[in-house]
Amino acid sequence: MAVRRAMMQWFALTVAIVLSLLIQPSSSIYCDEDDCYDLLGVTQNANASEIKKAYYKLSLKHHPDKNPDPESKKFFVKIANAYEILKDDATREQYDYALAHPEEFFYNTARYYHAYYGHKTDPRAVLIGLLLILSSFQYLNQWTRYNQAIEMVKKTPAYKNKLRGLELQRTGGVANRKKSNKQMDKKVEEELSKELNLDIKGTEKPSVWELIGIRFILLPYTLGKLLLWYGSWFWRYNVKRAPYSWEDASYLTRRSLRISIDSWISIDESTKEDLIQRRLWEKSNFESYVAEMRKESKRRR
Repeated sequence: MAVRRAMMQWFALTVAIVLSLLIQPSSSIYCDEDDCYDLLGVTQNANASEIKKAYYKLSLKHHPDKNPDPESKKFFVKIANAYEILKDDATREQYDYALAHPEEFFYNTARYYHAYYGHKTDPRAVLIGLLLILSSFQYLNQWTRYNQAIEMVKKTPAYKNKLRGLELQRTGGVANRKKSNKQMDKKVEEELSKELNLDIKGTEKPSVWELIGIRFILLPYTLGKLLLWYGSWFWRYNVKRAPYSWEDASYLTRRSLRISIDSWISIDESTKEDLIQRRLWEKSNFESYVAEMRKESKRRR
C-alpha cells in the first residue's frame, strides 16, 4: 500500500513537471512571449485612441517599406499583431483576462481560438441552409418511399384486375381472347395506370407543404391559428356553455377513444352517433363504456 502511494505521488509530480514545461502562460498565445501593451509602448489602461496613435508611430518607423532591416521587419509583424488584438474590444477583453488569470490556460486558449478561428457565418444563413438540406433529403425520401409502394401495389393481383377491367371498359368490353391471355402492352399499361387513383395509406404522395422548411416558415401562422382555435373553443364551450357541434363532439370522442381520424371515418354512422351520444369525453361516461366493453368481451369468450 505504501509503495503504491509513493508511486502515485511520483507520477503526479512527474505530470506536474511535464505540464509546467510544455504549457506556456495562456497570454503567450496572443503575442508569443511578449506583452502586447509593451510592444506598442502603452499601458494596460490606454484608450483606443492612444493605442492607435502608438501603433501608427511605430509602423512608420518599422514598416518594411520604410526600414529594410530584417529585425525591424520582424518587429513590425509583432506590433501589427498586437494592434489587431488590442484595437478590438472583445479580443482585448480576452487578453486582459488571460493576463489576470494565467492559471486558466485551457479556458483562455479555447476563447482565443474561438475568436480567431471560429465560424464567422451568420447563424441565420446556417439555419436556412440546414433547413434546405433537411427538406431536400425529406422530399427525396418521401418520393422514394412512394415510388416503392406504387411498384409493390402494381405487382398485386387486385391492381392487375383493376387495370384489366379499365382496359375492357375503354374497349367497350370487347377484347381479343388471345390478347387477353397475354401480358398487357407496357405502353397501354402505363396509360391506364395513370387513370387509376392509387391511394396508399401511410405512403401518400409527397407534398411540399409537409416539408420541415415550409413548416418552419409557416410556424408563426400555425401557432396563431392554433391559439385562435383554442380561444374560440374556450369562449364557445367554457364561457357561453354552448352545446358541442357534431364536428367538435366527434373530435372529443376520437380523443377519448384514442383512435385516428382514418379509423373514425371507417366506423359506420350509427355507431358514431351512439358513441357521441354517450359523451365519452366525460370521465364517468368513459369509465362506464370501458366496463361495458370488458363485459362484452368476456361474454364473447
